[in-house]
Amino acid sequence: MVAPLAAMKAYAAAQKVVESGAAPAGEIGQGPDFTKLLGNVISGLEQSSQKAETQMAAHAAGKGDLVDVVTSVASAETSLETVMSIRDQVISAYQQVLSMPI
Repeated sequence: MVAPLAAMKAYAAAQKVVESGAAPAGEIGQGPDFTKLLGNVISGLEQSSQKAETQMAAHAAGKGDLVDVVTSVASAETSLETVMSIRDQVISAYQQVLSMPI
């Protein structure tokens, strides 16, 4: 189960990614580039996972704090769950489009 605060942080991070990929004002009708948006989300997930691994290694070496380890692992878990949820929604939408009559 995801803690409400962690879910809020993940949502805020996803919202920042969406807003940063928005088209300029002159390009009305143009949405954000999906490839860049997806790349930003994946790179954010990768960074949070690497941070969690770094914190775990530091704690194993006796140099890190357990609170930092738990926080970074929870953040990486929330990011992964968010990406998996988005993936499930995209697959569901794709399947609905495939089942539409032509």
